[in-house]
Amino acid sequence: MIELQQAIAQSISEALLNLYSITVEPTAIALQPTRKEFAGTFTFVTFPYTKTIGKTPDLIGVELGKYLKENTGEVYSYNVVKGFLNLEIDDAIWANVFQQLANDPDFGYAKTKKSKVVVEYSSPNTNKPLHLGHLRNNFLGYSVAEILKANGHEVVKVNLVNDRGIHICKSMLAYQLFGHNETPESAGIKGDHLAGKYYVLFDKAYKSEIDELVSSGMEVDKAKKEAPLMRQAQEMLQRWEQGDAATIQLWQQMNGWVYAGFDETYKNIGVDFDKFYYESQTYLLGKSTVEEGLAKEVFFKKPDGSVWVNLADEGLDEKLVLRADGTSVYITQDLGTAELKYQDFNYDSSIYVIADEQNYHMQVLQAILKKLGKPYAGGIYHLSYGMVDLPSGKMKSREGTVVDADELVAEMIETAHKQTDELGKIEGFTEAEAQHLYHTLAMGALKYFLLKVDPKKRMLFNPEESISFIGNTGPFIQYTHARIAAILRKAAELNIPTDLQAYAGVKSFHETEREVITQLAAFPNVVQEAANLYAPSVIGQYAYELAKTYNRFYTEVSIFQETDPAALSFRVTLSRMVAQTIKRAMLLLGIEVPERM
Repeated sequence: MIELQQAIAQSISEALLNLYSITVEPTAIALQPTRKEFAGTFTFVTFPYTKTIGKTPDLIGVELGKYLKENTGEVYSYNVVKGFLNLEIDDAIWANVFQQLANDPDFGYAKTKKSKVVVEYSSPNTNKPLHLGHLRNNFLGYSVAEILKANGHEVVKVNLVNDRGIHICKSMLAYQLFGHNETPESAGIKGDHLAGKYYVLFDKAYKSEIDELVSSGMEVDKAKKEAPLMRQAQEMLQRWEQGDAATIQLWQQMNGWVYAGFDETYKNIGVDFDKFYYESQTYLLGKSTVEEGLAKEVFFKKPDGSVWVNLADEGLDEKLVLRADGTSVYITQDLGTAELKYQDFNYDSSIYVIADEQNYHMQVLQAILKKLGKPYAGGIYHLSYGMVDLPSGKMKSREGTVVDADELVAEMIETAHKQTDELGKIEGFTEAEAQHLYHTLAMGALKYFLLKVDPKKRMLFNPEESISFIGNTGPFIQYTHARIAAILRKAAELNIPTDLQAYAGVKSFHETEREVITQLAAFPNVVQEAANLYAPSVIGQYAYELAKTYNRFYTEVSIFQETDPAALSFRVTLSRMVAQTIKRAMLLLGIEVPERM
């Protein structure tokens, strides 16, 4: 498709020179996709040339169109609409385009190797289970990694687990006080849910203490610091950093429960990682980086012993990098992790998939690394994404009102079960096949709904809308693939050939066939654009448009009633290419497509 567009641009450049003695480089010729209400594939806008040529936009369009029709092999017809020259491409060209893409085993994927990229995503806390916001993070990170791979990049997927800090100590302290040796087995719940239970219990008890202190006359801010539970949690954090055996043992026990729970969730939602980092292992390297910054006079100490960096020159403010008591803060361990990732992978770029609430934090991290003269500082990219809301409003994990990821996935599977049964789409399925289909549809609905929106936009998640088989949804695209798979099975039963020789004789196409070929030919550009923008939404919209275009073709053009063997072979091959491309596009989103429904 790129080659065809370049050829048309070259021809227009020659036409401008021969007709009007105007020199315009082909690279400066802008071609747009023709709007659907007009005939054509490419549109050339003539308005910018009216002053130089001294003719009306429509007249220039007619003269250029006539020249291209008479002097090129690509354009067989044209029309001019108010200065827009719409060019229709000869069917012989479309036949050649289709033959090329149909015989490319790696169609859509880059052929050359590019840079090394580390994509960091998920980044859970070990004091609570994953929630809906984590799902958007996981799906976005996984998809961006797969899209970058498809573009020829060497990609490493990493997960930085936040397994230390005051919030972890809150869960640990609450378990110590209220747990009575409860375990995931005795409670009958996943380990990450058990840790989350005690995080919520801590917050409730902590708030009660604050209320009691405030009622006795203490100011709220002071009460938050002086509450006994908070002081105990701070003391526990200090014991942890000092290596206290009992504290470390409790930490390891509870984290072990959580990791088992996370692994189960990751497997269920279909994401994976090449390497895990743990903040408990990176914060010490971060402390070393703080010492390095002090030696370089990038950081400075305040009278209380806390360490800071002044980022006023970068348009930011002063930032704490180490507390007065020697314990680290988030930025400390992030400095250590950035260093460790570079030591491990010597990457060209490092993508952080982190919610937009951390925009300032990421600006600070990159600014500090630049001041420290780190060679990888310029390669850091914050893939900032908007939060996910439900009709009930923003989620708050401390109050226990979080939308739990496991529960949401289970509800989506149940919804898929009901809708699939009602539509009668599991006839002849075994119980295992049916359960797999429900899971496939549920994850397709959930992932597609969260990924079809531009990452930067805050979004409202609607479970009922996402699972629909109609409209811009994952199940609609999945169903289109299953429909084509059924066509291909029937074609195989009829022994319809799909090799190049079988359909090479087709030289004229139905309008919808041209549209499908055009959509298919755009796939490599779409994959490249999605990588450049770090936007799976580009892939999602493409998959939806391709499915829509194919369904129009399927409605308007007969496949198996076609009497011309070459045309029949072509339509089956076209269907195969659409199915293959839908599958490739959806896999870049982490979504499976069923063979039967």
